[in-house]
Amino acid sequence: MSATGAMQLSVGRDRTVAVNVRRSARAQRLILRLDQTGTVTLVLPIGVRQAEAEAFLAAHAGWLESRLARVPEKLAFVPDAGVPYRGIEHRIRHRPTGSTARRRGVVWLEQAADGPEIHVAGPAEHLPRRLTDWLKAEARRDLAARARLHAAQLGRQVGRVTVRDTRSRWGSCSSKGDLSFCWRLILAPDYVIDYVVAHEAAHLVEMNHSIRFWRLVDQLGVERQRAQRWLKANGPRLHRYG
Repeated sequence: MSATGAMQLSVGRDRTVAVNVRRSARAQRLILRLDQTGTVTLVLPIGVRQAEAEAFLAAHAGWLESRLARVPEKLAFVPDAGVPYRGIEHRIRHRPTGSTARRRGVVWLEQAADGPEIHVAGPAEHLPRRLTDWLKAEARRDLAARARLHAAQLGRQVGRVTVRDTRSRWGSCSSKGDLSFCWRLILAPDYVIDYVVAHEAAHLVEMNHSIRFWRLVDQLGVERQRAQRWLKANGPRLHRYG
């Protein structure tokens, strides 16, 4: 087994789950983790053999089965389903390619009598990917603009701004000034997006979470406590979409 990899574990009679395997020099014991999206990770100390890892997984199969049963199901991108674009529930509409689609593009927004909608053109089987790509592009554009704005307020410049499907954190800042964000932030309300971007922009000045760091965040005029409460209550749900 390499430093990273995957294993298969049978849980129950008819279910097999993939287990991401990661070795860590800091780990003192075998650790089995299950996140809010249903992703299973096994952390191994250096030197643990595959047979020992397999025995550990087998011994915890019952525990894992019970925990997986509590993980909410995914919310697929399908016609007539809902998605909270910028925190506002939108209905997904499929539009086969036609004159309207040629004028509006692949994905566009419309306001219907019963609420806002996201229209996706083209073959139905391409709808999930096209909507995901559009949301990622919207996130990249919005987050980069906000990052440059907040960085300028602090007298700093941003390096690259990227979006990924991160699970453990909403944003990060490198020592080079590059910022990275989870694209799923585009599903959250604007004040939440603004707080996360301000948080990472403040790291351009303070690479810590000291009192001075939090003062910088507040200096940027974001609704920090309100956004933190929203993420704690609703953040896990964002990982269920798509």
